[in-house]
Amino acid sequence: MNILFIAIAALVPLVMGFVWYGPLFGNAWMKEMGFSKESMEGQNMTKIFILCLIFSFLLAFILQTLVIHQWGVYSSLMGEPGFAEGATGEATTYFNNYMETYGDRFRTFKHGALHGSILGLFLVLPILAIIAMFEKKSAKYIAINAGYWIVTLAIMGGIVCQWV
Repeated sequence: MNILFIAIAALVPLVMGFVWYGPLFGNAWMKEMGFSKESMEGQNMTKIFILCLIFSFLLAFILQTLVIHQWGVYSSLMGEPGFAEGATGEATTYFNNYMETYGDRFRTFKHGALHGSILGLFLVLPILAIIAMFEKKSAKYIAINAGYWIVTLAIMGGIVCQWV
């Protein structure tokens, strides 16, 4: 695990949010939300950015288990005797041999971006859409927010898969 690249991936939502909800779709998003520039003032942006960074770090941390296939093998063996406690026994030997042979497979930015996009499309989009329908939000609102997360998770997934 590389905490540095998890932290770098955690910056992606903030940078993408600045671009996505700024020059790209900022006016359309504010219109869909019923916001104006004046209504956006007076918020504690330091607190918001710190909390966003914490939540983004949690997201980047869990992404490694979702975009790196080798985590599946590791998690399958965690309950085997000696594996988690002291890295001894048959399961440890199997895991070490597996990692020597397959440890670098599917560890590319492109592959992580694919998994990140899939998560955005098949997890985030349905969640946002369900909430938005009950909140009587428009399809445009759903598209703007889901699009942000699909692109953001693709970039985060790519970073995590390639460098963590």
